[in-house]
Amino acid sequence: CVCVCVCVCVCVCVVDVLACRLSGCLITAEGCSSLASALRSNPTHLKELDLSFNHPGDDGTKQLSAVLEDPELSLEVLRLDHCGKERLKSGVKKYHCELSVDTNTVHRSIQVSNNRVMRAVAEDQPYPDHPERFEDCPQLLCSNSLTGRCYWEVEWTGFVYISVAYKKIWRHGSSPQCRFGENQQSWSLLCSDRGYSVLHDNKSVDLLTFSSTDPRRVAVYVNYPAGTVTFYRFTTNTLVHLYTFKTTFTEPLFPGFGFGSWSWFSPDSSVHLCSTAGEASV
Repeated sequence: CVCVCVCVCVCVCVVDVLACRLSGCLITAEGCSSLASALRSNPTHLKELDLSFNHPGDDGTKQLSAVLEDPELSLEVLRLDHCGKERLKSGVKKYHCELSVDTNTVHRSIQVSNNRVMRAVAEDQPYPDHPERFEDCPQLLCSNSLTGRCYWEVEWTGFVYISVAYKKIWRHGSSPQCRFGENQQSWSLLCSDRGYSVLHDNKSVDLLTFSSTDPRRVAVYVNYPAGTVTFYRFTTNTLVHLYTFKTTFTEPLFPGFGFGSWSWFSPDSSVHLCSTAGEASV
């Protein structure tokens, strides 16, 4: 892949394209060294080089940064966001991100432990008043503002909604404008012992029944530039596609979780954020 990516970049340089985007191409320090050499030996009009979601390492970063700082070269923007060894994984797993719960949004019937485990409980939690807190719907949002690509995995029990939503989703009352999946502001996967279904704009699609032998673990992949939200389930060590929403996003997305239905509460339902992407393959 490194050789392919280097050739792509050289081709871009030859035709004087202003931007070269190689995000998520499994590029290592060796590949970055080749890129730096190519840019120095073939000065071009290239102004932007995007190498996010790769693994340049310290050496690769140093060499490319030197190219960026060289006044004799035209490069003005070098993107090395979300880089690291884990970005060498295949498929969507390279886009794994750590989610962080926005405690100002958590409904009082949800208990949060160590920013990783969320559980519906019968006793209200002593959260302070906040205008962004969900008042009646047992839901919460994470603080991650998504405008790129992001992948995460969760383990679940009970009756839960795995969602993404615009920040402007309603927080007061229990109308459809507040509930995940029942408005134009959110996209959701419903997980329960009865099976999986997806919801958006108050329209639902039943997917399949849940097998007691399957892991209670699902994954979400957001590709914001492409306008997609994809849900997966796990079977043993394999990711299986469940459903993909396709749209055009108009503002940042925020991961969210809901517990039970708007008409009934589901105590002991829970979501556990997995700290690292598993070894499942797509």
